Amino acid sequence: MELGPDWWEWIPKAVWRIGGRYTFFAGVAFMVFYVWKRKALQSRKIQPGFPKLSDYQREIGYSAMTILVFGVVASFLLQSPAIRPYTLLLPIPDFYGWWYYVLVFPVMLVVHDAYFYWAHRWMHLPFWYRKVHTVHHRSTNPSPWAAYAFHPWEALVEIGILPVFVFGLPVHRTHILLFFLFMIAYNVYGHLGFELYPQGFEKTRIGRWVNTSRHHNLHHSRFTGNYGLYFLFWDRWMGTLRKD
Repeated sequence: MELGPDWWEWIPKAVWRIGGRYTFFAGVAFMVFYVWKRKALQSRKIQPGFPKLSDYQREIGYSAMTILVFGVVASFLLQSPAIRPYTLLLPIPDFYGWWYYVLVFPVMLVVHDAYFYWAHRWMHLPFWYRKVHTVHHRSTNPSPWAAYAFHPWEALVEIGILPVFVFGLPVHRTHILLFFLFMIAYNVYGHLGFELYPQGFEKTRIGRWVNTSRHHNLHHSRFTGNYGLYFLFWDRWMGTLRKD
């Protein structure tokens, strides 16, 4: 099967777009919470201390490698003429109607949350944790820059949700664009180090199913439990929700 050279030309564009989204969301969050309003929002800081400069540098360095991996995979799956006929990418946004276009987004969230939970559990198996996932867990007090701070092999696992979407679910390219925009925004929030939801939110009917920054921060500081991404469904069902 001849792939053709053209999909390679999209890699710089993909890296630029993915890196731009990461830099924008992580950068704005960092400037607001770690610089501008650092003292004013101290009461919302989950852990009392702040990461060191070397921690930020490490997180940004590994995130840069992750962005490159994401860019290569996205370019290959979305731009290769040899791959395109085998995907379920829709020709126009409203191919199945606008109701489908809108309602497929929550489906993508649920599918990604399940994918992330089990991939994350897999990454915590002893071999993969020592060789791969420990890179991400070096951020015991994560900052927004930790959102993409993965070992390259873990980055490959993370972007594995993209083939699940393009081969398993009829979606338009704008679905992919908007979904990954939301994903990086929520990922930055998860690693923010500050809790934005009001106190007691986790005890409400909705809050008890939502994965908050505090939930994920506990995962980084305690290393086990709270494996979900957007929701707490799988953590509750599998008994991995931390009691603290």
